[in-house]
Amino acid sequence: MDQRLLDEMNDRIKAVLAQSPAADLEKNLKALLAGVFSRLDLVAREEFDVQREVLARTRAKLAELEAKLAELEKK
Repeated sequence: MDQRLLDEMNDRIKAVLAQSPAADLEKNLKALLAGVFSRLDLVAREEFDVQREVLARTRAKLAELEAKLAELEKK
């Protein structure tokens, strides 16, 4: 999901709740949304980018090691 969408949803919910007498509804809704999002197994964009870089380096190293192994097997 796009962070802007989540921020916009949050802002709209806050605006509606600010006009509502049910102040603890916001707390309950936040807990509900947090539970839903935790089950979606989401990661932060920064963490995703770091893991993508780690994977790229690992793939490059693997290709290098495979080439060295192939060279050693020829000898």
